[in-house]
Amino acid sequence: MTTDVLARPAPASKPETITKVSIIVSRGSLDGVYPALIMANGARAEGIEANLFFTFFGLDAIHRKRHEHIKISTVGNPGLHLATWLGGVPGMSSVMTHYLAQKMEKLDIPSIPEFVEMIADTGAGLYACKASVDLFGLSREDFIDQVTDIITVGEFYAQAAGGQIIFT
Repeated sequence: MTTDVLARPAPASKPETITKVSIIVSRGSLDGVYPALIMANGARAEGIEANLFFTFFGLDAIHRKRHEHIKISTVGNPGLHLATWLGGVPGMSSVMTHYLAQKMEKLDIPSIPEFVEMIADTGAGLYACKASVDLFGLSREDFIDQVTDIITVGEFYAQAAGGQIIFT
């Protein structure tokens, strides 16, 4: 019996196109919120259904009084390199947030409130996690108008059915 070492496997069929994504936002810092917003915006631009599920500190991105004041965490953030060493210095988080905000403005990246509104306007669903809302003693009135609903994890899974789940 001989085997052909040069034999190639049959070509794989083309992968299916993603038609729906559900993105979990659990961190309330710039580097926790922006990746989710960028991915949701990109999905909507490609005609992909997108839903965002805000849980724990990610709720800050849709909180009426906090969504305009989200900062970058400098303490324990290895991606900031030298700034991590200075992360504990009072005001360093504000300095780095201001620095990044200027860079994002030059690149025409919208602020978090603008980005959230823009994504909601494209038809993306914005959902607050009921368990986190209850844990932090929040109510519907605490959230921006673009929030679609406050839902349970089970309802989130039902909403995500048939799509991809992304955790940022």
